[in-house]
Amino acid sequence: MDALFEPWSPQFVADPYPAFAELRERGRVHWYEPTRQWLVPHHADVSALLRDRRLGRTYLHRFTHEEFGRTPPPAAHEPFHTLNDHGLLDLEAPDHTRIRRLVTKAFTPRTVQALEPVVQRLAAGLVADFKEAGGGDLLAEVAEPLPVAVIAEMLGVPESDRPLLRPWSADICGMYELNPSDETAARAVRASTEFSAYLRELIAVRRERPGDDLVSALIAAHDEGDRLSEQEMISTCVLLLNAGHEATVNTTANGWWTLFRHPDQLAALRADHSLLSTAVEELMRYDTPLQLFERWVLDDIEIDGVVVPRGSELALLFGSANRDGARFDRPDTLDLSRADNPHVSFGAGIHYCLGAPLARIELAASFGELLRQCPTMRLAAEPRWKGGFVIRGLEDLRVEL
Repeated sequence: MDALFEPWSPQFVADPYPAFAELRERGRVHWYEPTRQWLVPHHADVSALLRDRRLGRTYLHRFTHEEFGRTPPPAAHEPFHTLNDHGLLDLEAPDHTRIRRLVTKAFTPRTVQALEPVVQRLAAGLVADFKEAGGGDLLAEVAEPLPVAVIAEMLGVPESDRPLLRPWSADICGMYELNPSDETAARAVRASTEFSAYLRELIAVRRERPGDDLVSALIAAHDEGDRLSEQEMISTCVLLLNAGHEATVNTTANGWWTLFRHPDQLAALRADHSLLSTAVEELMRYDTPLQLFERWVLDDIEIDGVVVPRGSELALLFGSANRDGARFDRPDTLDLSRADNPHVSFGAGIHYCLGAPLARIELAASFGELLRQCPTMRLAAEPRWKGGFVIRGLEDLRVEL
């Protein structure tokens, strides 16, 4: 199995899909010794297990590390784990339910819809600047700034401070890779400490001078009796920034790289912009930015006759699930008009991506503006993949007009 699944191999990261096909062929669940996880490659299993309450993003609501047969993280990593463990993504009920209910108020369909003109304006401005420059690195100039600006606007982060956010986020997200190195952990700890200190100051300012932003809304909710500790506020804001832009950035860059390699589909999209909504979904399916999502086994489960005991960790392979021929017609074919497309790129169950509607608006805005303003955009240089596999994206995407 090790020869098939090689998440640290640049060749595998560049194109994991042939290996995924072989994993699916060989069975529904596979033990992977290097990370001591069970790999789950099929769409039906991934979809079902995301909703299975015998699994959790954490086990600490039910067990100590020792009871669960796990070694506690090193004390030196504490700032990262304090930040991470109080965020929505790594909480289970009842804390997850309480915090998600509060944050959901900022992501109601009406609220998100009201953001659409802001997103459209930001996207149009970024693409206009990009066009005037004659092209460049699409990832750095368009894909990254748009979602960072949108989420920073929601949180009430002043424009002058926004350049701090992306580096902090990138360093923290390094810890979500498989078997992160000591150097990666040190960067994540430093970023967690700095980001937490910054948000503590921002919260103090908003307590004195509330604004029309999410931080002020969380403070108000706390004061009205919906208990939310300062650490939960900080962790929630960091999660919203990290989750609110990492996937969108990579979907944008990976998506354009996919389009450049499928000129017939790109030509169809350029000829008919009404394909945009199904195109965004198909690009997320075809090359999902989040390749793997982990779950702890809280109670023994059985997959295809294999008992996976409590204390185990599952690696749900989103990229493989999204190319499963048992669920998708012609799964390895990019079809921008695909209507039946239940991809798992936003997850499922109680941890389904809260920001999915906003991400869709951002992606439609940036792809739409690039199609309108830069209709002759083409690849200028072969891009390079970053080293990470879990959050899989390009280092850059250089294009010319």
